[in-house]
Amino acid sequence: MVDRPVQVTGDGYVSSDTCRACHPAEYETWRGSYHRTMTQVAAPDTVRADFDGVRVDAVHGSPMALERRGDELWAEFDDPGWEGPDAERPRIRRRVVLMTGSHHQNIYWYATGHDRGLNVLPGAYLLAERRWVPRSALVLHPPGQSLAMLDGHWNAVCIVCHTTLGRTAFDTPYRSAPFAEQAVDTTVAEFGVACESCHGPARAHVEANRSPLRRYRRHLAGNGDPTIVQPVDLDPRRSSQVCGQCHSVWEYYDPEDERRASRDGLPYRPGDELRDTRFVVQPAVDRTSADIRALVAADPEFVRGSFWRDGTIRVSGREYNGLLDSPCFRDAETPERTLSCFSCHTMHKTPDDPRTVAAWADTHQVSAGMDGDEACLQCHEPLRADPAAHTRHAPESAGSRCYNCHMPYTSYGLLKAIRSHTVGSPSAAETAEVGRPNACNLCHLDKTLAWTAERLDAWYGVPAPPLRDGDRTVAAGLRWMLAGDAGQRALTAWSMGWGPAQEASGTTWMVPHLGEALGDPYDAVRFIAARSLRSLPGYANLAFDFTGPRQARVDTAVRVLREWRASPAARLRREPELLVDQRGELRVDAMRRLFDARDRRPLFLRE
Repeated sequence: MVDRPVQVTGDGYVSSDTCRACHPAEYETWRGSYHRTMTQVAAPDTVRADFDGVRVDAVHGSPMALERRGDELWAEFDDPGWEGPDAERPRIRRRVVLMTGSHHQNIYWYATGHDRGLNVLPGAYLLAERRWVPRSALVLHPPGQSLAMLDGHWNAVCIVCHTTLGRTAFDTPYRSAPFAEQAVDTTVAEFGVACESCHGPARAHVEANRSPLRRYRRHLAGNGDPTIVQPVDLDPRRSSQVCGQCHSVWEYYDPEDERRASRDGLPYRPGDELRDTRFVVQPAVDRTSADIRALVAADPEFVRGSFWRDGTIRVSGREYNGLLDSPCFRDAETPERTLSCFSCHTMHKTPDDPRTVAAWADTHQVSAGMDGDEACLQCHEPLRADPAAHTRHAPESAGSRCYNCHMPYTSYGLLKAIRSHTVGSPSAAETAEVGRPNACNLCHLDKTLAWTAERLDAWYGVPAPPLRDGDRTVAAGLRWMLAGDAGQRALTAWSMGWGPAQEASGTTWMVPHLGEALGDPYDAVRFIAARSLRSLPGYANLAFDFTGPRQARVDTAVRVLREWRASPAARLRREPELLVDQRGELRVDAMRRLFDARDRRPLFLRE
């Protein structure tokens, strides 16, 4: 028996290859998308990392040894299931059989030997950096806390959204019995997010359209084909649920639902009502529901790990949750005025789109012309004539871009900030009450929250909220960097490397604070801080290993601070809100007070 999950058609599924003959253009754009490569069989022509006799030191424990045997990929590493003393931990050698991710990271899965069960290699590969890192370093999670990736993790968790019609065939819900005690005969209709993920099973469509005459009549009629689902032809709410089946935080209603999904695959089909078969978590609405209470009872950190305190989503890959809370969706009264996923995105590059398929895929499959203000102006037409009168910024500046003010970078994932998909307006009150950074201060990192509140009041009549003294005297960016939780620190460090924020805020004052973040206890924050620091003048060649020995990281941080203090740039900014005195010297005492007040509650962001 093959020791990994296999592709098996059936139950009406016929695979994307069947679509190619009649829909070649759509097939090719899908094939060039990252949806297709969400999961692939690991082979020399699909992996991006070198497996040919490579030693990987960047893992916890002893180095990982990679080997290529013909077309097979193998790895030797410390046994993750060992429960004895670390000094006696045995080595195991396993074949690498699947990989997930192809845009930012490659995560590699090996055959465990338990039927078709998989587990993850201790190292993952960062594509842009072309380097291996410990798997746990890619996730924002508490330092020292083990990142549970047990036997069968792919089969039980990743399979749901990284394949088409995944069926694990666990005898019982994954969480109720040890993996080794369960029979596992995992199959999928197709690896990756394929045609039938969005259009539904296509066997009836294929059989009905074997007749050229029927196809021609349907083409002339131009009224669709009832044998297949076209998401863009559904009403905006149902069409967005096609995306929401993967791009949301959801749970099974009960263990029996999980058991059926394990046996038969998830029951949702495009065009169905998504909530009929799963609980889509929306804390802003369901804060006191029995389903929410049950989730929190089972895992007290469930909501905090995915949502801000007001219930808006704070992690990537869950954009449907953001859409649900958007007034453009929530309060819309007609389909024509309802924001949907397809208002801005397309699943197939259109013929009028001049971009290459690769460029289109790299921009998250945003439709042609919708990567700018047109995405909003298609509904908010009156603002087109004089946008500056609304934005109060120069027309060509980043401050006049609709996305930057109404979809700021307040979600986190994949070692970077992601645009919020809860469309809203900048609010100093929300930042003060909830802790979520606002659009104004994500650009003007050097200004206080009070500064933002004053402008929102003067420009738009939004009353300034009550604020703490620190919100009036310390730049918001520094408050988030020094006193914020790990997620706030990650978002702020990313913003310090974002071009529009660097232009609006200047960069010379950022150096010591990004340098201090090189010592952050969270791996992800250190990685982001180093990347942003390298974007600043004079630091492009900064040598820093975010997973290296602690003392080496401290030495680098100290060197950055010393070099900055010795440079003319250190005295260019003397505003007190930047925690410098009249001579331009850092006010270490004020920085220490903020640091002592830091939100140190352990945080695991479940991207």
